[in-house]
Amino acid sequence: MPNTVNTRVYAGRIKEKKIVMKSSSGGAFTAISDYFIERGDAVIAAVYEYDNYNLNYKIIQSKSDRDKAIGSKYMQSRMGNIYNEAYYWLKQNVDKKILFVGMGCQADGFRKFCEMKKIRDRVYIVDIVCHGMPSAKLWKEYAEYIENKYNGKIKYLTFKDKRNGWKNPSALVEIEGKEIMIKDYVNVFYSGCALRPYCYKCKYATIVRKTDLTIGDFWHIEETIPEFFEPEGTSLFLIHTEYGVELFNHIKQRLFYKKSDIKQCWQYNLERPTEKPKDREKFWNDYRRGGIFLIVKKYGLNSLFAKIKYRINKISRK
Repeated sequence: MPNTVNTRVYAGRIKEKKIVMKSSSGGAFTAISDYFIERGDAVIAAVYEYDNYNLNYKIIQSKSDRDKAIGSKYMQSRMGNIYNEAYYWLKQNVDKKILFVGMGCQADGFRKFCEMKKIRDRVYIVDIVCHGMPSAKLWKEYAEYIENKYNGKIKYLTFKDKRNGWKNPSALVEIEGKEIMIKDYVNVFYSGCALRPYCYKCKYATIVRKTDLTIGDFWHIEETIPEFFEPEGTSLFLIHTEYGVELFNHIKQRLFYKKSDIKQCWQYNLERPTEKPKDREKFWNDYRRGGIFLIVKKYGLNSLFAKIKYRINKISRK
């Protein structure tokens, strides 16, 4: 089991701009996973499946499969049988290692499993700064609603298209060759009402974690480290263990990076979980009464106040 270190903070982005553009922030996931895949090791990450609308964890061993896991997904991911799959993969590949990348709660659950099975020394665990996970059922019904509305199947999905910049991303799907904005679903996400109940009490919304490394958006870098700001996006790296130190040292030649500190990288969900909205119960009563159509109509079309509140929460230091 790796020893912990005092948390080290870096800002970074992968050197290939085209990878930054298709990444949520600065390409941290690609840089880290490339290192494992190129060595013949395995990566475990969540991949969206267009045929059943689910976000499932999979063992990945190629860059083409890994690319399917790039980008933010505003929905709940499913662990499935990934614990046992990882365990038996390591048993069959005795000289190999695994990288796990997921949300804080999922990453910590996987860490505990690895310690129990005595395979932690062959597993590197990376978690992602998380706002909270919306209901998987809600996304499925929304996706079906969009497909029915536009008479076709979703062939492509992104929640952070950065053609207008990292600070002003667009969420869209592609149906029958046509791009369709799904701002209404994102508005529902930003309302905070659709998150799972445990997200409002998340114990992983903190700087100090038990994973090896934490990645996410380096928000407000244009204010805290303006000389390192790039409009296409910058990743945050928080190193927690000796494995994290080792991993960052292996990938840093792939990055433009700069040492930082906790004060410069501060953001709301590194201190506390997302606040439970006062109207959450009303939201779910509306859902039970009118389904996704009512939710989109009532909460998806006018969320300016919710977005402003969310932005204020991210920068407030109460």
